[in-house]
Amino acid sequence: MSFSIAGKTAIVTGGANGIGLAIGRHFADAGANVVFADMDEKRLVEELGEQAEEGNIRYFAGDLREKLTIANLLSATLDAFDQVDILVNGARQVIRSDPLDLEDDSVRTLLNQNLMPALRLSQLIAKRMIKQAGDNDEAPAGSIINLSSIAARRTHPELMAYSVSTAALDQLTRSLAVSLAPKRIRVNAIALGSVMSASLQSALRDNRKFREDIENHTPLSRIAAPTELAETAQFLASEASGFMTGQILTIDGGRTLLDPVAAPAH
Repeated sequence: MSFSIAGKTAIVTGGANGIGLAIGRHFADAGANVVFADMDEKRLVEELGEQAEEGNIRYFAGDLREKLTIANLLSATLDAFDQVDILVNGARQVIRSDPLDLEDDSVRTLLNQNLMPALRLSQLIAKRMIKQAGDNDEAPAGSIINLSSIAARRTHPELMAYSVSTAALDQLTRSLAVSLAPKRIRVNAIALGSVMSASLQSALRDNRKFREDIENHTPLSRIAAPTELAETAQFLASEASGFMTGQILTIDGGRTLLDPVAAPAH
């Protein structure tokens, strides 16, 4: 079965840098039409400005925590490419939190950032996919891919809010998979270990000890490059994974094979 996504249209959130940017570029190179969505308009212009003038790449800047922005993203995608077949919910935020601080609102913050946009966008895009499929009861209608984290299962004392939000995203993946299966829409997730995302790169800056901690707790002894996630995302987007839904694929260099609770989990 081919991994082909040529001619498909994908929306990739968190597309201005790091993992989302790598996945979007890989999809575009594979022949898909790609809309890169992110809050950081300046970075979108820097990375994609010249490419987005024509061809199979566009970008969309906006705060996807807002329902109107989500609706505008779909409209912009349809204006450009007339359809949407693949959604990658890649926008994520990691913040440190204190579980014993009564004033710490980080759980609410990360649920609003990491969970709710993925839910709302998935709901809206799924409705469009169903409409596109029409009366065809056999053809696949679409694929939704959530970027999650091993933090959903291997928590760190200072990452409680992030762990809660990614655990919720995993359950959202399973729930939507069951709900949308009759409509021939597949929903899967990738649980990431330490990948050189924009947030991790910032955290590692001038902190060699942090990098060493991650590498020492990862059997493959390194941090993954964002491009290493792209082919897995393409597999989930393509019909090569046509009988797979509700699954959380772990890509972590072997981190979850070990047991240290205090090991940082991004």
